[in-house]
Amino acid sequence: MFFSEVASHLRLAFIGKDVEIDSMNELSLSLPSQLAFALHKKYSLELKSSKAKAFLITSSLIEHLPHDSSYIVCDDVSLSMAEATKLFSKKLVEPQLSFAIVGKESYVDAMAKIENGVTIGSNVTIMASAYIGTNVKIGDNTLIYPNVTIYRDSVVGSNCIIHAGSVIGADGFGFSHTKTGEHIKVFQNGNVIIEDDVEIGANCAIDRAIFNSTIIRRGTKLDNFIHIAHNCDIGEHSLFVAQTGVGGSTKFGHNCVVSGQSAFSDNLSIAPFSTFTARSGVTKSITQSGGVYSGFPLMNHKEWKRLQAKIKKLNE
Repeated sequence: MFFSEVASHLRLAFIGKDVEIDSMNELSLSLPSQLAFALHKKYSLELKSSKAKAFLITSSLIEHLPHDSSYIVCDDVSLSMAEATKLFSKKLVEPQLSFAIVGKESYVDAMAKIENGVTIGSNVTIMASAYIGTNVKIGDNTLIYPNVTIYRDSVVGSNCIIHAGSVIGADGFGFSHTKTGEHIKVFQNGNVIIEDDVEIGANCAIDRAIFNSTIIRRGTKLDNFIHIAHNCDIGEHSLFVAQTGVGGSTKFGHNCVVSGQSAFSDNLSIAPFSTFTARSGVTKSITQSGGVYSGFPLMNHKEWKRLQAKIKKLNE
C-alpha cells in the first residue's frame, strides 16, 4: 500500500514522497516500511529517532520529523490513527492458503475446526469444538481442550495446556473518541505469542496486540477467569490466580505472583519477584524486586496488616 492511499482514506493531504508501507507501528519500534504516528509534543525525541518514513502528526511536530519524511497533518491524530488501522487489518479467513500441516502422532477431533495456513506440531491434542484460526502455529506436545478459540496469527509454544472455553487473540479493547462522544474502533493488527510450558485455565481471555504481540512467557501459569489485555508482556514463570485483570501494555518481570481478583492499570511496569495478595489494586509501576503488596490503594503488605489491625480496634 502507498502513503497516498492512506491519505485518500483519511480524506487528508500528504506531504513528501509517496512511500510504500505494509503496516503500522508505534514510534520507537517502527521500521522504514511502517506508518508511525505521534500524538503529543512529548514524543518529539522519539519522532526524531524513528526509523519510519511516513507519519501521522500534528502541525506542532513538523519541525521534529526525521529528514526526508513523508507526513499527514491531522486535526486529531488519535482518530486518524484509528481510521488508518482498518486499512491494515487482515481477513479473518483466507481459504486460498494451503491446508493445515499436522505433525506426527497428533490428534485433531473431527468436531474441531482448523483453518488453512495452520501449523500443528507433533503429539498435539485438539479436542472437540476447538477453533484454530488462519496461520496459527502450535508447538509439540500441546493440549487444547474443548471450546478453545485461537484467533488468526496466534503462536502457541510446545508443552502448553489451554483449558476449555479460553479465547486467545480476541481484539483488545481499543477505541478513539470523537468530540461528540462516538467511539471509533482501533483495529488490533498484532497477535498473541504463548511461549513453551505455559498453562492457561478455563475461560481466560488473552487479547491480541494493536501492533506487535501480547506475550505470555515461558513457564507462566494462569488460573481460570483471567483477562490479559492487548500488548501485555507477562514474565517467565509467573503465577496468576483466578479473576485477575491486567490493563493494556502492562509488563511483568519474571516470577511474579498475583493472587485472586487483583487488578492492574494499563501501561505499568512490574518488577520481577513481586507478589500481590488477593484483591490488590495496582495503579502505579513497581520498580523494586521482591516486594509483597496488598490492598487498594496498594501498599506494602506489612503496612496493610498493621492498618487492618488499627481498623479492627476502631470497631471494638
